[in-house]
Amino acid sequence: MRLRDSLSGELREVVPGLDGVIGMYVCGPTVYGRVHVGNARPFVVFGLMRNYLRWRGQPVRLVENITDVNDRIDVPAAERGISSAELAREMTEHYIADTQRLGIGRPDEEPLASQTIPEIVALIGELVDAGFAYEALGDVYFSVRAYDRYGALSGQRPDDVEAGARVEPGEHKRDPIDFALWKARKPDQDSWWDSPWGPGRPGWHIECSAMAEKYLGRSFAIHGGGRDLIFPHHENEVAQSCAVGRPFAAIWAHNGMLRLSGEKMSKSLGNIDRLSDALDRWGAETILTFLLRAHYASPVDYNDEVLEQARAACETLRNRLRSHPVSDPADGSATIEAVQAALDDDFNTPQALAALFDAPPEHTGAVREMLGVLGLERLGVDRPAPPELLALAELRAAARRAGDFAESDRLRDQIAAAGWEVRDAAGGFELFPRG
Repeated sequence: MRLRDSLSGELREVVPGLDGVIGMYVCGPTVYGRVHVGNARPFVVFGLMRNYLRWRGQPVRLVENITDVNDRIDVPAAERGISSAELAREMTEHYIADTQRLGIGRPDEEPLASQTIPEIVALIGELVDAGFAYEALGDVYFSVRAYDRYGALSGQRPDDVEAGARVEPGEHKRDPIDFALWKARKPDQDSWWDSPWGPGRPGWHIECSAMAEKYLGRSFAIHGGGRDLIFPHHENEVAQSCAVGRPFAAIWAHNGMLRLSGEKMSKSLGNIDRLSDALDRWGAETILTFLLRAHYASPVDYNDEVLEQARAACETLRNRLRSHPVSDPADGSATIEAVQAALDDDFNTPQALAALFDAPPEHTGAVREMLGVLGLERLGVDRPAPPELLALAELRAAARRAGDFAESDRLRDQIAAAGWEVRDAAGGFELFPRG
């Protein structure tokens, strides 16, 4: 498989490490609120990329972090009168539950920043000792100008960064473009850790450098994440790790953003559709099909029209599979080869889907197999829902009409535990098997 490398701009072959394993690190969410559909895109893209490589027989280790130490968590926690750690735990649980409903499996490792503090402190210490970082009144900053390759990933060279850089109140930088590796504890903060520079907490960027190395080693095949992270987050990761001799990522792969009403979907902009709400309304296979119909690196508009198109595409394929007997996947080798060729070419999922829709009726077995690789195996499953689950779904619909969303969620989870998914639909609900 070849991927478009954001650093070189070239298609580069994905090569396993010396242990034969393809290491993948993907930046996950900062857990200060419920995740939205945009947060699901990297989870889906790189989760399915991992699944495809495994289907090809390639050992893979996918690491997707959860940032549970961040200044953004403090404000909503204070507004609710709970600790930042408590809010982070709650939102982490929601994130795992919401993404689990997508049905594509979980990353092999989901490290928390709060559980990686010793490795973070050690890496900062190396940077200080090597002259790439300095301590200032309990803070530690990375000296951007000391790293002469800064800007290679993003194109943002130090002189470019300087034009918009400034020193915030309470910062003690030597240069406005330097960034924090360690932040001294502030009086109103309820979470901190000891370090050689005093009590405090890590900066955002150093967390990912440390977690990637802890679980994948000093070099690995793929670093993924949203295109909005290229600068400054990923640029700073490169600087931190490479400055002290880590080869780090061989390929940088970035997914495009979801756009709602023409703007990037973002909690800070307030224009979000929560993943849990989207799954309630559209179902997992519609959300997955919507995401797969666009190339992962391209931006994509999120609106009812394109989701209706994705739902219609699901129904078309489901009805086609229902109307033909299941064949031996080996009889559809041409279809499998077409899907493989598409996915090997920069994970071209639109082309892969087109191959499945264009497959002849006698290739149903091959279509079902490749739908499973893409997380859409439910489109090939057709069985009636048990009466007891229909009764639970009726109770859930009544709870939603009454505004009792806690009870609605409880019943939805009970249905999911039985292997089914309930989805809101015009005039009521639909039930689909989860696999």
